[in-house]
Amino acid sequence: MISDSKRWMTLLLLLAAGLAHAGERLVIGVEDIYYLPLANYEKGTYQGFARELFDAFARDRGYTVEYRALPVPRLYATFFAGQVDFKFPDNAYWKKEQRTRLTIHYSEPVASFVDGTSVLPALRHAAAEDIRQLGTLAGFTPWAWLDRIKAGGVKLSENTQLEALVRQALTGRVDGVYASVAVITYQLDKVLGMPGALVFNAALPHTRDTYHLATLTKPRVISEFNDWLRRNRDRVAALKLRHGVEKGVPGR
Repeated sequence: MISDSKRWMTLLLLLAAGLAHAGERLVIGVEDIYYLPLANYEKGTYQGFARELFDAFARDRGYTVEYRALPVPRLYATFFAGQVDFKFPDNAYWKKEQRTRLTIHYSEPVASFVDGTSVLPALRHAAAEDIRQLGTLAGFTPWAWLDRIKAGGVKLSENTQLEALVRQALTGRVDGVYASVAVITYQLDKVLGMPGALVFNAALPHTRDTYHLATLTKPRVISEFNDWLRRNRDRVAALKLRHGVEKGVPGR
């Protein structure tokens, strides 16, 4: 059994660690887009699963957080230039060629996702050859379709607004929308009130991966965040479930 003196020593060390960070500001660069349930930046306020997650971490560890929202291309440039402390969401494979000379530290997976093509129910069994016009959000790269796009078999149509993008698929202006399955599901269920109007076609090119918090300058905080994720697994799992951030991921 642990003695009382050791318990007090552990408590004091934890309190000291919290006080050491009290008031330290973390600047997280985030995407200035509507991408719920993961995140949304609207009227100066960052919202969604990511906001709740990082706010909880900051409270527990004595940090304050500034969410700096930028358009996706500018966010990459700002992060790679070291002008924000962190970027979220991030992944080592995104803009990979621009990362080769940088030492970037990544957190453990924050959430899993499936990026795939949502189509009208009539196209639920369509093959890749049937998709001629593919919609996606401006600044996003449909990795699973790149070879076909470069070969000219698929034309990419970008839109800056998620709702407008989804409506393009609903009206047949594009053959499918490539985005997070959880995000498209949320848009149909919660925003448009049209559940099932588009369906994920798993036979079409898609990717399964994870979102991470990344930094060039504060690896210590990444280590703390990883520790916090491990110590709060149940809490984080409940947050994911409440937001539906991993819908579409097999087994979730």
